[in-house]
Amino acid sequence: MTQLHYDVVIIGAGAAGMVCAIQAGYRGLNVLLLDHAPKPGAKIRISGGGKCNFTNRRVEPKHFICANPHFVKSALARYQPEAFIEWVERHNIAYEERDNGQLFTLEGAGQIVAMLRTELDWAGVELQLNCDVVAVIKQHETWSISTSQGQLTSAKLVVATGGLSYPKLRASDFGMKLAKQYGLEVIPSRPGLVPLQMPARQRAWWSDLSGLSLEVAVTAQRGPRFEGAMLITHQGLSGPCILQVSNYWQPGEPISLNLLPDVKNVAEWLLDLKQNAQSLSGALKQHWPKRLVQAWQTKFEFDDHLANYTQLRLDQLGTSLTAWSIYPDDTAGYAKAEVSLGGVSTDEVSSKTFETHKVSGLYFIGEVLDVTGHLGGFNFQWAWASAHACAQDL
Repeated sequence: MTQLHYDVVIIGAGAAGMVCAIQAGYRGLNVLLLDHAPKPGAKIRISGGGKCNFTNRRVEPKHFICANPHFVKSALARYQPEAFIEWVERHNIAYEERDNGQLFTLEGAGQIVAMLRTELDWAGVELQLNCDVVAVIKQHETWSISTSQGQLTSAKLVVATGGLSYPKLRASDFGMKLAKQYGLEVIPSRPGLVPLQMPARQRAWWSDLSGLSLEVAVTAQRGPRFEGAMLITHQGLSGPCILQVSNYWQPGEPISLNLLPDVKNVAEWLLDLKQNAQSLSGALKQHWPKRLVQAWQTKFEFDDHLANYTQLRLDQLGTSLTAWSIYPDDTAGYAKAEVSLGGVSTDEVSSKTFETHKVSGLYFIGEVLDVTGHLGGFNFQWAWASAHACAQDL
């Protein structure tokens, strides 16, 4: 650290922290951005399979989970995807649009980190890495911050420390602990966008099918319906639609699988198969991997000759195919989670400035807040938008 006092200290050099620092720096503020990790933007680097799904063209409040669903509206409206896309284009970063408006870099997530590092330099932000925060105390109108690299003070403090997902990247609960230190409510954290594990007694069946993928529609007892690929793993289920529904699943509750989402009326489809004396396995192989057809028929004891089925049995088959209730017993934990649910309660923070109501000069942005986006670039857009809104008030 080159000096002892700053206008703003931002703790956490991830997506939200870097963008907030850049925008505050461009406003002429003297900014220190610090992080305990050896490199900034660690989660950006590994996101999107290394390609970084940096935003989505169609961002709406319904794509976010928050105890107060109205909280996200202001920040999202003031910093829309086009603003970040323009930034990416200005740095000549090639990108592509995939399903449902998702935008990915073509040449790797490191380009987004490099872009932000360049902007930090241009904005005159001081970046301090490998720097642990030991203590934070507010004295009158000044923040006193003890770190592993010395003591410093600042007029304002922004916490952008993220959540507990990806512990290998040195994720921590620092932000939530600091919030509690100052009497702020914190919603308990849990893994989000995470694979689901099946009970141990059932894992042998799933393990035998490990590696198979198929298109499904899935719902939890609360929350929306998600369609997409489901991947069977040694311990249970993964794939985009399972990660999505994991945000809404609660232990002890089932999820419901529609294994034929592309068949509009399964009852009519089955009746037509029966009337044409077609086999069940032959019909299912048009939609599923062969190994799954054999294992699923054996598991549910549905014989192959649909001509033998009564209407009652045909109805039971239809229910099994379109509303199969299964009971996961756990998630794969923070090590496999893309985000953390929960965090600092949005009731404690201004939706316009992100300053806390109880403590002046203290701000929380990004994943450390109780805001979690769906899969598809929404969590990055929340990071950019909350950082932008906060920076305007510093």
